[in-house]
Amino acid sequence: MKEFAGKVVIVTGGAQGIGRCIVEQFEAAGARVCVFDLHENSYFVGDLSKEEDLRAFCDKVVAEYGQVDYLINNAAPLFKGLPDCSWEEFNYALQVGVAAPYMLTRFLMEHFAPGAAIVNLSSSRDRMSMPGTECYTAAKGGIAALTHALAVSLSGRVRVNSISPGWIETQGVEYDGADAIQHPAARVGKPEDIAHMVLYLCSKKAGFITGENICIDGGMTRLMIYHAEHGWKFSPDK
Repeated sequence: MKEFAGKVVIVTGGAQGIGRCIVEQFEAAGARVCVFDLHENSYFVGDLSKEEDLRAFCDKVVAEYGQVDYLINNAAPLFKGLPDCSWEEFNYALQVGVAAPYMLTRFLMEHFAPGAAIVNLSSSRDRMSMPGTECYTAAKGGIAALTHALAVSLSGRVRVNSISPGWIETQGVEYDGADAIQHPAARVGKPEDIAHMVLYLCSKKAGFITGENICIDGGMTRLMIYHAEHGWKFSPDK
């Protein structure tokens, strides 16, 4: 029997990229997957920033399956920041990246099956930044913190963990040279690197893991980089 045979899985942002890979991995393991995405998909097209869409989606899942085994909050917020991210865009990023995972959990709280798990997709940007990414980084930091809060509130009922991906190539491009070797793992990440961890965290093998954040970035956040080291030179804009 396949490991997740008959299990009901929700994947937000599951129509493409990492989310699509997660969907395919769960389906291959026998699960029934319910996708929520703005982009066309076979289950539910909707806007995660709208409460009415969240409610309609949850009502559909519960009506069809009666329970939820795993909730994967994968949908990405806007990748914007200073100087041009507006009030509306910043709040939209927080709605998609933080409020939606919270509200989905709240709406489904009475429908999680025994042994249920939630996996939130944060980012290595929850601990490091580059210019002009404030709304994205704030949302990713928020979901990382929300993870341990939910883990405590749902103690004994639902395990809640988060994953912080680094550079994950979702378009099938093969990188070599400096792009690859700057990673201590000597390559750029693939969607499967994240999907495999999602399935592990939902499995019985991870039964003693909750409230945790796991960074999967090929070691990049562990590499100290100084001027003139690792082939890198600091050249600030004049």
